[in-house]
Amino acid sequence: MNPPKLYYIALGSNDGNRMKLLQQAIDTVYAEIGEVQAISKVYETPAWGFQGNAFLNACAAVSSRFPAEEVLQKLLAIETNLGRVRTSTKGYSNRKIDLDIVMIQDEIITTVALKVPHPEMQNRTFVLFPLADIAGKEIHPILKTSVLDLKERIKDDSFIEPYSEMLASPSKKYSFTDCNYIAVEGNIGAGKTSLSTMISQDFNAKLILERFKDNPFLPKFYEDKHRYAFPLEMSFLADRYQQLSDDLAQYDLFTDFVVSDYDVFKSLIFAKITLQEDEYALYEKLFRIMYRELIKPDLYIYLYQNTGRLLENIKSRGRDYEQNIQPDYLIEINKSYLSFMKSQSNVKVKIIDISELDFVNNRSDYLSILEQIEETVLLGSK
Repeated sequence: MNPPKLYYIALGSNDGNRMKLLQQAIDTVYAEIGEVQAISKVYETPAWGFQGNAFLNACAAVSSRFPAEEVLQKLLAIETNLGRVRTSTKGYSNRKIDLDIVMIQDEIITTVALKVPHPEMQNRTFVLFPLADIAGKEIHPILKTSVLDLKERIKDDSFIEPYSEMLASPSKKYSFTDCNYIAVEGNIGAGKTSLSTMISQDFNAKLILERFKDNPFLPKFYEDKHRYAFPLEMSFLADRYQQLSDDLAQYDLFTDFVVSDYDVFKSLIFAKITLQEDEYALYEKLFRIMYRELIKPDLYIYLYQNTGRLLENIKSRGRDYEQNIQPDYLIEINKSYLSFMKSQSNVKVKIIDISELDFVNNRSDYLSILEQIEETVLLGSK
């Protein structure tokens, strides 16, 4: 999964309730595009390039995983939903809302639909003044000078003054960051790695990902389960124990908490399904010894997906050795997980049904999951 990019978005309005429209725009940007990291002061300026009402202008720094062309389409849709009407006539006109991508860190994009940095940003007071509030030190990747320098050297002498009101940031401070260790679990193909990665990126968490790709027994297991089940489960147990022991013991001063895409107890869940009775008895003894030594998660999140969606996800991610996984195997894994979670009394557990969600491509689904996690943490702290 690609890390988020920082988009600098210019907002303007000169038709209708200007402050309300700007606030609605920034709220929708948060809901559909990404985290709002910073918002400039609001500035009032005369209409630029035509005779019209005075504008209110601002800039926002937005962290988003969506590619630039998709962000552009989302911004155009927000404009339309807030009442902007585009006409075929050339030139500028009054508008309820105007949203433009001004910069994307040091990226240069030149397509028919999008040019970044905005080719006129260095010539417009109503863009540079609010942009300098939140990105003064950012370097224009073509002009090779800072936004603050561009502001000081601008030839546009249009009147501009700070407005009396400020925009409120819609980004929320989630209290689940009070947890020291969050484990995200789920069936094969449920999306646990994606969610863990997104949380770590958005909330400054240390990320621990299972190293299943390095296990030489995994492809062999899917070809001959009876023969390779025991060495597979033993190798997974050893690797998970070592990884969690090392990573959880190393305190990171630069992150707020730890999030992992597995909990070591999954070893026992899978072993019970895959091993013969005598093998499992030996395996469980070793597991219990090792499990006592490990730090337990403060919050255990289980992502539930129905079997049909799991099979679709497994097929789409294209790992050859997974393509013959049968529905019955996934159903048995899910039952084992649910049984384990019902037995937990000392750990906060949250089961989230994501069968109808697409939290990677739909930000509202992602925010819905964050809200459910938040509710669980707050409920447990009372």
